[in-house]
Amino acid sequence: MRGPAAQDGTRILIDRLWPRGVKKVDAAIDQWAKDIAPSTELRKWFGHDPARWQEFRNRYAAEIREHRDSIGKLRALARQGPVTLVYAAHDETLNDAVALRSFLLGRRTKQKSKTASAAA
Repeated sequence: MRGPAAQDGTRILIDRLWPRGVKKVDAAIDQWAKDIAPSTELRKWFGHDPARWQEFRNRYAAEIREHRDSIGKLRALARQGPVTLVYAAHDETLNDAVALRSFLLGRRTKQKSKTASAAA
């Protein structure tokens, strides 16, 4: 977990557990979204194994869909300004924040294309 930067906007921790050895004041977390973090079972199953990455993303997306209210609030917050998804994993490319960001952007793109089609 890196420290805060001026351009971070709202910093949201998306891990189910607080990162070991990190003081809350140093993390500068604005919100802690435990409910949209991967389940303990999924996190343990994945174990940051690159061979399980795609299946992790699929299973995590299914879990995320069960929290529509939280996802809606996160999207609303992102429409107001920058949002940084904070995570504690050492792997910067295969982690829950990357999967969540992809999910959020993918959903937003589909919504935009539906809107564009309806307007045409």
